Amino acid sequence: MQVCPDRGTRLSLRKLLPEAELLGSDDIFVGTCASDSRRVRPGDVFAALPGSKHDGRKFIAEAIGRGCSAVLAQEPVAAVGVPVCVVRNVRAAFGRICQALAGNPSRQLRLVGVTGTNGKTTTSCLIARMMAKSGHKVGLLGTLGYFDGSECDEAEWTTPPADRLATYFTRMVENGCTHAVMEVSSHALDQSRLAGVELDALCVTNVRRDHLDYHRTIEDYRLAKSKAFDYLSPEGFAVINADDPTSAAYLRSIDGPVLTVATRSAAEITGELIEQHASEQTFLLTAGSDTVPVRTRMIGAHHVYNCLEAAAVGLAYGLDLPAVVSGLEAVETIPGRLHRIECGQPFGVFVDYAHTPDALEGCLKTLRDVTAGRLICVFGAGGDRDRMKRPLMGKAVELGCDLAILTNDNPRTEDPSAIIADILDGFDRPADARVIPDRADAIRRALTSAAPGDCVLIAGKGHEHYQIVGHERIEMDDYAIACDWLYANPAVDGKW
Repeated sequence: MQVCPDRGTRLSLRKLLPEAELLGSDDIFVGTCASDSRRVRPGDVFAALPGSKHDGRKFIAEAIGRGCSAVLAQEPVAAVGVPVCVVRNVRAAFGRICQALAGNPSRQLRLVGVTGTNGKTTTSCLIARMMAKSGHKVGLLGTLGYFDGSECDEAEWTTPPADRLATYFTRMVENGCTHAVMEVSSHALDQSRLAGVELDALCVTNVRRDHLDYHRTIEDYRLAKSKAFDYLSPEGFAVINADDPTSAAYLRSIDGPVLTVATRSAAEITGELIEQHASEQTFLLTAGSDTVPVRTRMIGAHHVYNCLEAAAVGLAYGLDLPAVVSGLEAVETIPGRLHRIECGQPFGVFVDYAHTPDALEGCLKTLRDVTAGRLICVFGAGGDRDRMKRPLMGKAVELGCDLAILTNDNPRTEDPSAIIADILDGFDRPADARVIPDRADAIRRALTSAAPGDCVLIAGKGHEHYQIVGHERIEMDDYAIACDWLYANPAVDGKW
């Protein structure tokens, strides 16, 4: 992690962290703080963060050798020659220090957090676009990149680490942003990356099953998601999907204002899908006694929920319904989110990031409803990730499509054939599935198999432009591979 920016301020840890135990000094004053021992500069406070791969305590000696003035740790450290600040949660303390050193910039923004298993990226983009179209300057942090109101950096994490968050919020304020939208991952919540941040609003899209390689149990995953409410400011509000059982269960523990959205249940803001085609859909948005039609180029029942959550934020911020609808309709596509490819071919082709059983099931159902012919799905599963969801993904695809083509996703350090075997365990008829390990070849074979009226879903990697094999990133872009093949094999006289 990077060193926190030096803003010419020295903070008292006695005042900032009154619960801490200070060893070797009555107080510790911090002007800069680092969590990477290799980047420690003289005078920095070194935060010894725990981790699944690297424990910061092992690098205390290196940090001291580089001149750190004090150590932040979760337990006493003996005979190190510098003061030690002992806290129960060093990650949370580090986050609070980072935000305080930056001048608590999140409190100068109307910051909207978006969490959930599926839909975070689309909902975040909808909110940001809607607010920007209404005249506000908006920053955006998420899977597709980090936009500070002026420049966009490539995203390394869904939610950046605490020091990066402080830096980006500072840049947003300096660039004149009044609002910001941030995707909030379960990893970030479990690791207290939002410590010191205040959310003006929190949207919960849905809570299903994901990342059990990290959280171990679904209960731990749900608990991690629930921690997002701890960062709501006292005046902040939540937006909850009342149709999602886990999200709705959070309602019992929320003390502040809440707006609910739904398509099947009673809620403050509801939607009803009335028309759907491969290239657009229309739904009715109802808020109070007002109902308006919304026509979007992005399709699917799940997209209606994304729009409803975004609409709730816009209405809470004082936008009228026409402004909300205009903002929602302005987002015609989002990379890797049922991203439609149109190269003159007589069949549908979509690229989606779906990599969970629920997401795959939802995408396939959406495409089934707008496909006259066969539905073909190319997909795989990530290596070094939750193995238990792989057969569930296989089952969802077998039930949802006519032809399943199994291939590599990001195998990382796992044996690709073992990953595919795990997926096939979920099939009732595994012999009916085609196995083509080379992903580019699998995509081309799927397109070759498509006839007029069919539809091809290329799932799992979405916006990603690389494939991780071992520890190496190899250039690969599902969208580009499909476009290249389609342009190289055009229809002749209307025939394929």
